[in-house]
Amino acid sequence: TVIGFPCNQFGNQDPGTNEEIAQFCQVNYGVTFPMMAKVDVKGDDAEPLFTWLTAGEDIQWNFTKFVIGRDGELAERFGTQVEPSAMSDAIEKALSA
Repeated sequence: TVIGFPCNQFGNQDPGTNEEIAQFCQVNYGVTFPMMAKVDVKGDDAEPLFTWLTAGEDIQWNFTKFVIGRDGELAERFGTQVEPSAMSDAIEKALSA
């Protein structure tokens, strides 16, 4: 499952409401996966999920991607520039583990 977590901590790129952000992503990027409410992903107010995901390395910009294995552990992390299609091997590996 893919889940989107909007964040406005990077260049004020997601200033809209949760509904506006979800609609923008659907119209402009064809997003069909669930979009969560806007969250902080770094700093003192970071959501606990992102504190866990980023242990040791902060998120530097939007569109950082994480693959979580069936065991609930972080399997792999991908930076902003990595296209989702380039994650296929990591996803297949996580699903087969």
